[in-house]
Order: sequence, then C-alpha cells, then structure tokens
Amino acid sequence: MIKENVALVIIDMINDFQFEYGPVLAKKAKTIAKNISILKDRVRQQGLPIIYVNDYYQLHQTDIKTVVNYCHNTLSDPIIKMLYPEKDDYFLFKPKHSAFYGTAFDILLRQLNVNTLILTGIAGNICVLFTANDAYMREYKLIVPTDCIASNNDHDNEYAIKMMKNVLQAKTPYSHKI
Repeated sequence: MIKENVALVIIDMINDFQFEYGPVLAKKAKTIAKNISILKDRVRQQGLPIIYVNDYYQLHQTDIKTVVNYCHNTLSDPIIKMLYPEKDDYFLFKPKHSAFYGTAFDILLRQLNVNTLILTGIAGNICVLFTANDAYMREYKLIVPTDCIASNNDHDNEYAIKMMKNVLQAKTPYSHKI
C-alpha cells in the first residue's frame, strides 16, 4: 500500500495536555503513540517523508526544542520520548486546527511530490479531521489508520473516522496493514 508519493503526517503529538480533557487525551495519545512509532519506522525504511505539524502554543519565534520544553510534563514526556522528531523529519507549526491553514504544508507536499497522506495524531475529531477535509479539497488521497488517531471522546473519534471514510474517501485500515 505504501508508494513513493506518500507522506506520513503526525499531528499535535507534541502536546502539553494542559486543558480540560487533557489527561484523558494524554492516556489515549500514549496508546496511539506506540502504533505511530511503529508505522513511522516502517515509513522511514521506505525512504518516505515524515512530517510533523504541531500547535506552537503562541510561542512566536519558536522552534521544536522550545515547544518540547514548553510541553514537558508527566503526561507528555512518554509520548514525546516515543515520537521525538528525528533530524531528517519535517516539522511545521500551525496556528489553527488544519495543517493547511496558515502554513507552508501544501507547498512542502507539492515540492516532495506527495499525493497521498497518512494522517495520524490528535485530536481525531478536530485537527486530524480538519486536516483531512482540507487535504480532500486539495485532491490528496487519504489514509487514516484508525489505531493512530485519538480524541478525548471515543464516540467523537469514531464519528470523525466515519466522516473521513464516507465523505472524504479516506482509507481507514489498522496501521499494521499499511
């Protein structure tokens, strides 16, 4: 299923989880982080691009190390340890929910000749869904491994997966089938 025009996208997994449902989402993020890490290793072995798109927490004039330090806490540390970006990974900051909004994401994908996105991360019902919607409108093919996205509410996560599959024509396999 993996082809040379595919990119793995990891959304908002560098996170501080300091919000109302943060502890619940952190627990779910830790579970999917293991699956994302395994998938990331397989994607890397294929020589395909890995792109992190992350909130920047209003830390203007920032870089990945600053955001990691900001997010450092007992909830986030195990996840960050599993998924810390490597030197050849791409990393973009986003100001809002979609990876496309206010970023160079689309330009990067076109420069990399990518036409298929494997979307992973949190929250499945917000940032992953909004990114999938914007990708679909730009005619990217979508793969959303159901065991690599999480939302604070399981029902909302399942609904987001259903929307991505039925409306945005995403393939929704388990990550080990990719």
